Amino acid sequence: MANDSKGVSRRDLLKRAGLAGAALSIPSSAKATEGRPDGRLMQQTPQAAAAPARREPVQNLTQSEADLLEAICARIIPTDENGPGAREARAAHYIDRALGGALKDQREAYRSGLAALERYCLSSRRQPFLALDARNQDSVLIDVETGAAASGGFPASSAQFFAMVRTHTLQGTFGDPFYGGNKDFIGWDLIAFPGLRLNVTADDQRLGSRLTPTHRSAYDHEMFNKAVARRQDKESVDPKSVDQKKSVAHDY
Repeated sequence: MANDSKGVSRRDLLKRAGLAGAALSIPSSAKATEGRPDGRLMQQTPQAAAAPARREPVQNLTQSEADLLEAICARIIPTDENGPGAREARAAHYIDRALGGALKDQREAYRSGLAALERYCLSSRRQPFLALDARNQDSVLIDVETGAAASGGFPASSAQFFAMVRTHTLQGTFGDPFYGGNKDFIGWDLIAFPGLRLNVTADDQRLGSRLTPTHRSAYDHEMFNKAVARRQDKESVDPKSVDQKKSVAHDY
């Protein structure tokens, strides 16, 4: 895949990840069974079945779109021996949330692009993306990134769709957690970013020094909050700005 000096190379990330760590999806219609003394199988009772994991409500995507997007993000920045990846950082949650705000103009691009990717999987691999193993998921995404997935019927080009998802996956993994991704500062820890510092000492600037992570969002700093408060105070006394008032939180 193309190397991009401005971002994290998916090729490099996949080299680190290998083909491990991607679990196959189990269809919800699958029925668990257990053995009987006569050797026949019987359906497992609901009480004996494992309780399904709690799913976080989606805001702008459908649940099936969100599941597919999360699986794609998880292959762009996979979990490996170096630590968690985009899935744990909740990059897909960031994208779903932003599609109602800053990324709202790209909601249709996600709807049509995800549907096209699924069509391409079914036509080329005879299975939906979630049912593929990690190797085949990567193979599909390589086709999408290089523009070889034309049979999916992407509105523009499959490469354009991949570039969009990749960009937003990076944002959701390494951006400020205020926006819904980078859960527990997973992305910042992955790249050893210690967080915003308002004071930097001479020792902090020494070559090879390792700074202790602050694990604080930029929005946790008093200086930033004061700036927001001043802006809101100004808008509250300006009748012309009342209808245009929009906080960062509302955008997301």
